[in-house]
Amino acid sequence: MITIKQIQDNLIDALRHSNLTQTELAEKVGVKQSQISCYLHGKKLPSLDTFANICAVLDIDPTDILDIDKYGKTI
Repeated sequence: MITIKQIQDNLIDALRHSNLTQTELAEKVGVKQSQISCYLHGKKLPSLDTFANICAVLDIDPTDILDIDKYGKTI
């Protein structure tokens, strides 16, 4: 089972590899920078539509953030 900490770490890693700042990501996703900060610090999780938009902007498969393999099992 995945934890919020794992999601947080995966989001941080994806953002780091994108070379975007939190502010740039927030602008592209349409949320406030403080929301992105909350997601990255594990204080809250994004809504499904925001999560999908974050993945699209970061050009990452949602299953990578959620550590799910192609069979739906947590890695």
